[in-house]
Amino acid sequence: MSTFERILFDLDGPVAKITLNRPEKRNAIDGLLIEELKAALATARSNDTLKAITLTGAGKDFCSGADLAGLEKVRHAGVMANMEDARAMAELFIAMRRHPKMIVALVKGRALAGGCGLATACDLIIAEESASFGYPEVNIGFVPAMVMAILRRSVSEKRALELITTGDPISASHAKDIGMINQIYPCADFDLSANIFIDKLVARSGSALTLSKSLLYHIDNLAFETAIEAGVHVNGLARMTEDCQNGIDRFLKRT
Repeated sequence: MSTFERILFDLDGPVAKITLNRPEKRNAIDGLLIEELKAALATARSNDTLKAITLTGAGKDFCSGADLAGLEKVRHAGVMANMEDARAMAELFIAMRRHPKMIVALVKGRALAGGCGLATACDLIIAEESASFGYPEVNIGFVPAMVMAILRRSVSEKRALELITTGDPISASHAKDIGMINQIYPCADFDLSANIFIDKLVARSGSALTLSKSLLYHIDNLAFETAIEAGVHVNGLARMTEDCQNGIDRFLKRT
């Protein structure tokens, strides 16, 4: 069970469940929440029985973005202090990207600003049909800076630029159409449908999930032939895993 102040952290078989637990503030992000998320991810990283992590928000919304107290602090901080504050979120995004387990956002209600960034930083996003997503930072002269590196890899350049310069929220249906999220389920049976999706995911080989995630992100900036060569190394490594050896045995027995 969770011993944190801002989040809940529970282990359920092969799944670690992280819940942003500030429903009275629409799960707004502050420094403590970021640090607790990083701590929970570090704990999950060292657990060999886990295959996936889910990230949800308590209450009606996934996450509304930055805490108002944090925004007030921004007004009075200098450049170096603001950069240090921003670096905490950047470190969280990097930790999520490098994490060996699949991280799946389960989004209900609104995912806005930093909350949308947090969802986008997950490996997969499942949303309730009534959910909405948006980067409204431009409306206060701000920029969703760190998440651009991830958003640009999720949607086309022009779609990314539209999202961050108009600040307009978009529906879950629109988000799925542009490749920003993976699946949409009706509100009435969202929890059941999301659980079925997660169960199907963790039924897969843990080593295959980890190697697939690692390779896909590793080849982001590699030249074509270098990326193919990286695939050769991971292919060879995958063949030697216990999961693959057992999978081959099962396949040969069926045929």
